[in-house]
Amino acid sequence: MMDLKLWLSILMVCGMAESLGSGKDWLIDVPSRISVLQNSCVVIPCSYVYPKARKMLKTWRGYWKRRGTVVASNFPNARLTDEFYHRSRIRGTIQSGNCTWQLNRVRETDTGPFYFKIEIPQHKSFTFSQNTVTLNVFRVPEPPTMSVAVQDEVTATCKVTHVCPSSPPKFSWSHSGTRKTRSKKENKWLWSTTSTLTFTPQEADFNMPLNCTVLFKGNKSTKGSVLLIK
Repeated sequence: MMDLKLWLSILMVCGMAESLGSGKDWLIDVPSRISVLQNSCVVIPCSYVYPKARKMLKTWRGYWKRRGTVVASNFPNARLTDEFYHRSRIRGTIQSGNCTWQLNRVRETDTGPFYFKIEIPQHKSFTFSQNTVTLNVFRVPEPPTMSVAVQDEVTATCKVTHVCPSSPPKFSWSHSGTRKTRSKKENKWLWSTTSTLTFTPQEADFNMPLNCTVLFKGNKSTKGSVLLIK
């Protein structure tokens, strides 16, 4: 395992040490609060460090819990309630210290707080109950951020943020042209996706709105508009 002091130093330099476990030699890094769109998905980043062992370890069992109930696990025999069955999975490799968790089809009741527990049968176990993650679930997505530049060509951009990198939003425009889409990681859990539209304007295009519609995973949509001015 990585030296604990070195690991903490890296976290502080990178601005990641926002939520650390309080147990001796047990450390975890998780966001305390994430806003997520209802019906979409959320990827909750998580990394942890456990005390060094003097023997070979073979088994790591990770559990995400809410009020003592298991909502995700890498252990095949772990029983999930019907509420989370088929919606929840641990994406990270537990033995390497990655406890990242993904929750799909987010419901209004999926607020948490959630916390992580690690079991190493040949070693030790620890519950990070003081380092919880709360989800702020909202129903209506914010309108996209839009910009437009008019020269010989029109270049318009339409940008939204989201927490579901495995299923980025889809864009449609009210005008034809060349379209490009790119996604960027803004921080550990937040992503932005931008659609850029380029076209040669006609006289009839000016003083008319240019609309961008964004469709998120879960069939939630939002719309933005800009006016083309010479």
